[in-house]
Amino acid sequence: MLLPNQYVEKPWGRDDLPAVFAGAAGRRIGEVWFDAPGRSLPLLVKWLFTSERLSVQVHPNDRQARAAGQVRGKEECWFIVAAEPGGNVGIGTTRPLSGEELGEASLSGAIEDMIDWKPVKPGDYFFIPAGTIHAIGAGVRLVEIQQNSDVTYRLYDYGRPRSLHIAESVAVSRAAPYADSRSGNWLEGGNRELMSCDHFTIHRVGEDNAAAFAGSGPCWLTPVTGRAEVGGETVGVGECLYREAGGLPGFKGPPALLAIARG
Repeated sequence: MLLPNQYVEKPWGRDDLPAVFAGAAGRRIGEVWFDAPGRSLPLLVKWLFTSERLSVQVHPNDRQARAAGQVRGKEECWFIVAAEPGGNVGIGTTRPLSGEELGEASLSGAIEDMIDWKPVKPGDYFFIPAGTIHAIGAGVRLVEIQQNSDVTYRLYDYGRPRSLHIAESVAVSRAAPYADSRSGNWLEGGNRELMSCDHFTIHRVGEDNAAAFAGSGPCWLTPVTGRAEVGGETVGVGECLYREAGGLPGFKGPPALLAIARG
């Protein structure tokens, strides 16, 4: 089934979303969520659109989140769809920081220059494990595939009037350079597994490998170009197709992102 979308207004969002997001007209939309009303699916797919930098933030893992009364933690993977000149993302810090240094830098604003800002281009992707300090720069459009959790601790927000969570952030952060190998460019190379973690796997799926997922469990198909056909249903850019089981029968169309829940 096609998952309904939810438009989420953000101070750093945009009012010029692509035409496929018709419901965004007249609003400053930062995120479009694809979820199932009345159900708690394990994964959540989002599109993000930025006109300003997002807050510097971090997410707890499952154990830490449950200790704080949440259902689950949050790990996520970003897929860059478009980026304006100078578009970037911040992942990790330029050097290891102690908890005390991290807290002080967040309060003073020095943290902004301690984030490792990486230039991005279409097709780039980055897995963001729980505990990784991160931010998204201005002028970036991306698809985010994540654990279905909204638990976020903000370290720094450029003076915006929103709450910060310094103590909580310091407690769960690994303030160090980003060294996770689960990143690359998904447009380069053939259809394949892109990354895997304890909660999900993400694949570049196309007509030549779709049959391999015939026995897969819950999966989310997200095109970033064109339209795909699966089992008599069609799904295009700005949509997300969810299948409880059975894989992708009769897949036709350009390569797309396929997330499969684990556990």
